[in-house]
Amino acid sequence: MSKFVAIIGRPNVGKSTLFNRLIQRREAIVDAISGVTRDRHYGKTDWNGKEFTLIDTGGYVIGGDDTFEAAIDQQVEVAIDEADVILFIVDVEVGVSVMDEEVARLLHRSDKPVLLVINKVDNALRVPDTVEFFALGIEKTFHVSAINGSGTGELLDTIIQVLPKTKEPENLDLPRFAVVGRPNAGKSSFINALLGKERNIVTDQAGTTRDSIDTIFNQFGFEFVLVDTAGIRKKSKVKENIEFYSVIRALRSIENSDVCLVLFDATRSFDSQVKNIFWLAARNHKGMVILVNKWDLVEKDTQATKLFTEAIQEEIAPFVDVPIVFISSLTKQRVFKAIETAVDVYKKRSKRIPTREFNDYMLPIIQKTPPPAIKGKYVKIKYCLQLHSDHPQFAFFCNLPQYVKEPYKRFLENKIRENYEFTGATIDIFIRKK
Repeated sequence: MSKFVAIIGRPNVGKSTLFNRLIQRREAIVDAISGVTRDRHYGKTDWNGKEFTLIDTGGYVIGGDDTFEAAIDQQVEVAIDEADVILFIVDVEVGVSVMDEEVARLLHRSDKPVLLVINKVDNALRVPDTVEFFALGIEKTFHVSAINGSGTGELLDTIIQVLPKTKEPENLDLPRFAVVGRPNAGKSSFINALLGKERNIVTDQAGTTRDSIDTIFNQFGFEFVLVDTAGIRKKSKVKENIEFYSVIRALRSIENSDVCLVLFDATRSFDSQVKNIFWLAARNHKGMVILVNKWDLVEKDTQATKLFTEAIQEEIAPFVDVPIVFISSLTKQRVFKAIETAVDVYKKRSKRIPTREFNDYMLPIIQKTPPPAIKGKYVKIKYCLQLHSDHPQFAFFCNLPQYVKEPYKRFLENKIRENYEFTGATIDIFIRKK
């Protein structure tokens, strides 16, 4: 199961610099998720063979006592609730501030492991200045310099030690389908409709589901693990951070699933938060199905489905080869069609193409439409194959891989999709030296 390490602290203490420093320990994709998630950053990293997800929660904006308290309560409590380990960053140049003391007070209430990271200790002369931070009452302290990386090795060692022991999901041999989406979109209602019983509590209040719930579905010839992703906890804690809760909770289930059913409320449209969750799943290379729920509540004509589909595809372009199913959890309209589609996507995602067949199809296309020449140099692709992985990945071998740009990779992907059914699956294209 995924583990989360949250970086918290006031502005300008070096949170993002430390985040980048820790992530750069290995090649990892870092997504700056803008909009509703307030530019928080998520990135995977590992240390000594153990992987975890690092979250830069952003700084606090102070604008008077009320804003101060609201910012502390919202951002720090989100981190406390959702993270497995908390890195509390302070600045040795500034010393202990009132805000640092307030954050420390809130952290003392939690039972989460907290590591106090004293940043900008980039020389021995600054070590004596760190003594005043002992007043914050946090036992484990580290002297680091996020700029040059000193002290980060010891910090990473301790993070690995204090991370909770991983409990492997049961039924590892069964496909895992995660139902993800924004709060109150009808995720639990969909699962109840599917199972034919009130497996999960359903209310009109956003955030009824507090934890991810696994259910084994074994009906009509299908068997898989169905995950109802947790929504939001207490409304009093949510306020402006409702989006942060739903995204980070969706992350947990997304990373441990094979196919994600991105469910959203048709009466609220495919908004930026749903789009963020969709791209989180896509960038994690999961199988994708979009479920348009509460379709029975939408006023529609003969063109409604077509127009709705086009609007969604416009939002998720260029990855438009994703099945879209219009459902109603209340009337059970097409809920089993949704599961049939998810099973189909799972099968397509794990499909293998024989190398000879793949070359016979792709090489004539490449010969007819080769990569554009750059600086008078011509790229010649001579061979291609599908790589062994849990989602479709293809390697193309050529003489000058550095000259093959993203538009041509998309051309290759589109040609693969035209001939081979990979609907709902992300495709990676790698250009390698022959």
